[in-house]
Amino acid sequence: MDKAQIYVGLDIGTTAIRVIVGEAVNDKLNIIGIGSERSRGLKNGVIVDIDKVVTATRKAVHQAQTKANIKFDQVVVGIPAKDLVIEPVKGMTIVADQPKEITAVEVRKVAAAALSRNLPPEREVVAIVPKQFIVDGQKHIVDPRGMSAVRIELEAICYSVPSIVVNNIRKVLERAGLKLKHFVLNPLGLAHVALNDGEQDFGTVLIDMGGSQSTAYVIRDHDLKFVAADDEGGQNLTKDVSVVLNTSLSSAEKLKRNYGVADPEATSVTEKFPVEIVGKDDPMMVDETYLSEILEARFEQIFDRLLKQLDSAKALDLPGGVVLTGGVAETMSITSLASDLLGQKVRIFAPREMGLRNASFATILGIVSYAADLSEIDLLVTSVINKDALAALNSQQPVTANEQVEQRSQVGDSNPNGGFFNNLKSLFNGDVEDDEQDSQDSSSTQAQQPTEKPQNNVRPAQKSSESQENKPESESKIRNFFNKFFD
Repeated sequence: MDKAQIYVGLDIGTTAIRVIVGEAVNDKLNIIGIGSERSRGLKNGVIVDIDKVVTATRKAVHQAQTKANIKFDQVVVGIPAKDLVIEPVKGMTIVADQPKEITAVEVRKVAAAALSRNLPPEREVVAIVPKQFIVDGQKHIVDPRGMSAVRIELEAICYSVPSIVVNNIRKVLERAGLKLKHFVLNPLGLAHVALNDGEQDFGTVLIDMGGSQSTAYVIRDHDLKFVAADDEGGQNLTKDVSVVLNTSLSSAEKLKRNYGVADPEATSVTEKFPVEIVGKDDPMMVDETYLSEILEARFEQIFDRLLKQLDSAKALDLPGGVVLTGGVAETMSITSLASDLLGQKVRIFAPREMGLRNASFATILGIVSYAADLSEIDLLVTSVINKDALAALNSQQPVTANEQVEQRSQVGDSNPNGGFFNNLKSLFNGDVEDDEQDSQDSSSTQAQQPTEKPQNNVRPAQKSSESQENKPESESKIRNFFNKFFD
């Protein structure tokens, strides 16, 4: 039986901050803990008060830990697609003068080469998705490790967002006592759980209807191709009801959730309900159709604005139609209204997992599911922009003897000569850069490991005597001095 892995997802949304704990066993993800807390300190999906967000995050984390009965501090965090830039990138690196086995080191080098362009300081890469490796001209390689080659290339898709978004999330995690495992772009996570292979392949429009904005994602060839956004969502619907009916926001929210219908044609004027009116003692009776007409006006505006952007990209010609998700997608009869306005077949996606059977949990489920299904090669490439992703990969693999040695060497608290002194000793004891390490003969080790796993820049503890003889005499004297000193 495969060893269980724990994945914790964090979704910092405008209306709610959600945390779920998933346990992956035998390629199946089981949800074992859920935490949800009303958002504070966010406006239109943007963090405006870090302290309030930290407080709500801590509460959601505590709920999830209590329900899952485990403690955790590493989380996978969703990144919204607001102001997202999508770019194809390509990198190339030379492995050696003669064919040489490709390792994790070369994979990271070629990924770094693909990102070696001048990125504006106000933007930060949050995801890089490999599409194919090219090994000595051979295309469509999924994982080049273990192959022998002179040259390796990588074609990938790069996603970047404003740096302030990432920086604020990092600050929230730090103050909440959490560590970042890696980021997951929200639309990639959503597409992973909401769309089947055919819909992702041939093309589908996925619309996430949240509290502060409605965002349409165009998915085709299993890639995110286009993003259309409208800064209107569930909060705007609530305000409309509040203003028109002259009732409080809390009362309007209840009316929307309990009696709201998106399509007036699906309502009846005979169905009435009481509404508390500001400044009046007695409630006013309002019929179902009237409330629906208020909601319809806002929905028409949202879908019309998204339609114009989608038309510019010819996205509505895709055979997959439209899939709605997000909390607002739970509004009754919204599929019929959206189908009429968009001229496409429309369906709703809501998770089927126990405790998550509401479209508002689609994003957080997508974040965790996407993270759990990332392959070793995906994490290796991602480690170029987030070193914690590589650490996450290493934590899922058996620890080799060399890794154990390195881990022990990094623990300096139990050794009076630890920390700086150990690092200094290792420096003069033969540590080399990745390129020098690759030139050493390791055929005997590779023969036992046909599929090499990332070594996280593991370096040999000592060089061979032969290699030391090739070093300059002065360097050899220095090394001998420090060896005697520390031994």
